[in-house]
Amino acid sequence: MSTWWKWNNAVDTSRRRLVSSLALLGGLIAVRARRVPMTRLRGQTGAFPGRPADHLVVYQLNKPEAEYHDHIVFSVGAMLRQYGDNIKIAVVAFGPAFMCCSKPQPAGDQTVREKIASLSDYGVDFYACGNTLKSLKLAEKDVVPFAKVVEVGASTLMALQKQGYAYISCKLDGLCAAL
Repeated sequence: MSTWWKWNNAVDTSRRRLVSSLALLGGLIAVRARRVPMTRLRGQTGAFPGRPADHLVVYQLNKPEAEYHDHIVFSVGAMLRQYGDNIKIAVVAFGPAFMCCSKPQPAGDQTVREKIASLSDYGVDFYACGNTLKSLKLAEKDVVPFAKVVEVGASTLMALQKQGYAYISCKLDGLCAAL
């Protein structure tokens, strides 16, 4: 064999290895990209558009402490990170916690409200209790735009549970549990 043939064959083998390695790397990147959840837009649920989510969760938000709100926000965010587009989350605010869904500024931490508002961009549904709204002498226009006013917050919790939502309750110490 000539020296040219050996050199050309060696170059060709190196090219094949390079192309094979690049193809393998591209495949690995594609597989990894599929595992990272896509950001949801308001109203979208399920792993694919039109497909309902496999996981349904409802949080009760009924305490006024900003630390308690932080625990719920953290738990909701953790659920979104774990299940991505395959979870539908609802948060029902009533009683002393209602102020996080009202436009009048609460005495608490503004960053909690900003975090709650950002969760709605990820498809989290917020429900504000109409009974609490009336007792505070507020109108629907006083509720943040991302929250839906319902007649009774507690009955909304019950209705969502009947629809298959798992009920999550959080305590002030940060412990959240499905009940």
